[in-house]
Amino acid sequence: MDTVFKGEHLMPGHLGQFFVILSFGSALLSTISYYFATTQTNKLDKSWFRLGRLSFFVNTFSVVAIGCCLFYIIYNHLFEYHYAWAHSSRTLPVYYIISSYWEGQEGSFWLWTFWQAVLGNILIWKAKSWERPVMVVISLSQVLLSSMLIGVNILSARLGSSPFIFLRDAIEGPIFQQANYMDYVKDGNGLNPLLQNYWMVIHPPTLFLGFASMIIPFAYAVAGLWQRRYKEWIAAAIPYALFAVMILGTGIIMGSFWAYESLNFGGFWNWDPVENASLIPWLVLIAAVHVMIVYKNSGHSYFTATLLTLLSFVLVLYASFMTRSGILGETSVHAFTDLGMFWHLVIDVLVFLAITIGLLVWRWKELPINKKEEETYSREFWMFVGSAFLALSCLQLVVVTSLPVWNAMFKTNVAPPTNPVTLYNIFQAGFAFVVTLFLGFTQFLKYKKTDTTRFFITTVLYLVFAALLTGIVVYTTGLYKLKLVFTLAMFGAIYGILANAKVLADALKGKLKLAGSAVAHIGFALLLVGALIAAGTSKVVSQNDKGIIEVKGFEKAADARENIMLYKNQPVQMGDYKVTYIGDSLVAPNHYFKVDYKKYDAAGKITEQFVLKPNSQANAKMGLVSSPDTKHYLLHDLYTHITAAPIKEEENLEAGSTEAGHDHEGSGDDKNYEPPILYEVGLGDTIRYREGYIILRGLNKEPKLQNIPLNKNDVAVGAELEIVSHDIKYKAEPVFMIKDGNSFDFARKVNDAGLKLRFSKIIPDKNKFEITVYQQPESKKAYIVMRAINFPYINFFWSGTIIMVIGFLMSIFRRNKELQISTQRVNAPVLKGKNKNLV
Repeated sequence: MDTVFKGEHLMPGHLGQFFVILSFGSALLSTISYYFATTQTNKLDKSWFRLGRLSFFVNTFSVVAIGCCLFYIIYNHLFEYHYAWAHSSRTLPVYYIISSYWEGQEGSFWLWTFWQAVLGNILIWKAKSWERPVMVVISLSQVLLSSMLIGVNILSARLGSSPFIFLRDAIEGPIFQQANYMDYVKDGNGLNPLLQNYWMVIHPPTLFLGFASMIIPFAYAVAGLWQRRYKEWIAAAIPYALFAVMILGTGIIMGSFWAYESLNFGGFWNWDPVENASLIPWLVLIAAVHVMIVYKNSGHSYFTATLLTLLSFVLVLYASFMTRSGILGETSVHAFTDLGMFWHLVIDVLVFLAITIGLLVWRWKELPINKKEEETYSREFWMFVGSAFLALSCLQLVVVTSLPVWNAMFKTNVAPPTNPVTLYNIFQAGFAFVVTLFLGFTQFLKYKKTDTTRFFITTVLYLVFAALLTGIVVYTTGLYKLKLVFTLAMFGAIYGILANAKVLADALKGKLKLAGSAVAHIGFALLLVGALIAAGTSKVVSQNDKGIIEVKGFEKAADARENIMLYKNQPVQMGDYKVTYIGDSLVAPNHYFKVDYKKYDAAGKITEQFVLKPNSQANAKMGLVSSPDTKHYLLHDLYTHITAAPIKEEENLEAGSTEAGHDHEGSGDDKNYEPPILYEVGLGDTIRYREGYIILRGLNKEPKLQNIPLNKNDVAVGAELEIVSHDIKYKAEPVFMIKDGNSFDFARKVNDAGLKLRFSKIIPDKNKFEITVYQQPESKKAYIVMRAINFPYINFFWSGTIIMVIGFLMSIFRRNKELQISTQRVNAPVLKGKNKNLV
């Protein structure tokens, strides 16, 4: 008899799994129906067409229903489901619960499927004559993505991974044999600390919308080859390709924002294999878009445009395979673990690769290849060459990133580069130099033929001006100290900005249709300028001349020469700033550390002051996980993160706290302090201690004592003490009491100064008072180890991204308008008589 488990909520899981199966079946039916609607020419084609649409609408409904069921499970903390237990907890606020929604593979696959369903419905509305063949491809992709969520074993092979699997089925253990096992599951595993950032609420949806939108230009290319509409598909696909480039690029840069604000490697791009995996298809599609425009305007490079468009989506699937198969587990901190879907992911790639190769081979002899060579001084020729170099840069990324794949395929043991960041930087800077040169001087060329004299004069003038400006930039920023290739890349970027600025200026005079590409190019070049300066000339401000950090094992985790140790309330000079660790607070699960920055002028006057609050978490699996805080200026950023610190998990400890309760004379925490020292002082007297001094300012004859009533003959007196520690003042009032003939005292702690103070005796014959001082030893004092980095001119990077996205939007509107005009011309009725040629 099957065990009946208590406390489980079965309905949302069973309902969710039903919709998973329905989404798979409806996507499969939609694929078959659209296929027959495309291939048949009899009366049944309309029936197949209606069935294809209806099936896709059912698929869309099913995908939305899956999402609703999964959100219900996570939001209501139904930890009997493995996905909710593994990726969320009761302490997460709602916006981080949303992040936990797509932390796992199953949730991210659902997100991808959801966006693809949305885009499919847009195509049903907008694609017109392209709907049938295009939707065959979209529906087929939905079939494969939906299968990733099924989660069943067929002939010992795993088909997908369900987000609705029960915890007792996912994890083995004797506890799960008990009917009441839910009594022991009090909370979930929680969200990865690195993902607890607002960027992770919006970055994954944007990134997966980019991945999903990559299918559309692929589908148009397939439809064009399949239906022998070789030339028509390019004009129809360009707006969607631009949209995919814009959205995926935005998602990638959002990832940079997240890395900059959440990760502690000190930067915005680290050439991690997962980062590369999303960058590769983006760059390939950018190259494809440029070649598509070349073909549209000149009739040249059809095969290259088609091949790059098809490969861009295949590379999206290849990127998904690399990040989800577990093959990058040892080379990337961002890759998913293997859920047993290795061959499932391989089949996904092979299906679309087979479609690409099969169609190109099938239609090879019919492809509209222009045998007439392009003019050397034509825009299309150099745009083609520039796109080829962009594709070569991707090839370098693919080869190096895929080393683990090659090793797995061929049973080799090729080691990855010892310093991959330097390798990528040098290679990609070289490609960037060439590509930005093309991005610049092609603006002075015209399609088909150019006035060579005018071209050379204009180009040379802008090259000279760019060289002068580059010299100023590399000298003032110090970029010249690095390898020559980075200076060349800077020269290319500045040249690209100047050349496209001319085009933009012309556009503002009336050629507005040219503005989109110019704005996008300027944004890309500015992004490159910011990346080169910020990454190439960033400087560690927290220089440690001693090269020693007094934390056990620190040298294994970080470079002591780039970190400084701050004891609470002890100012340390760090570059132009005097920094002080002034306090901390716990807002579960983050521990925030408050670091006060002060800058002084020559006269000792404070000219600038601010507080940064980097935070950390003590994670059982990952150790200390820190997120930085950054002071943003117009021309640079000051970035601070915690490298080591004792993490508190108890009460909320605010900076400046002077009381921690009422400690009796016999308090058991004296072991946390050095042996006490007794001082006999009068009013106004000063007590010196290691890090400052204490002044007895007065006596309070009516101190506040909680829950201790005083009788007529009882006495209580408070010592009003002023504590000065490293120029910071605190107040404390320990209390001495005589009650029922017995003496007591109540200590007060000054945590930020590392003190506990007792008013231990009144000496009336001397008119003195005994104050007992306990100091925390150096080893017990609160401290942090922090690293601070200055990123100059990084705002060029961020602003360049925004400008680039605006340029893509402008280009999309332009291409859509061109497509509408072209469609209207094709569909316009032929006029009679002498005016018939006006159409």
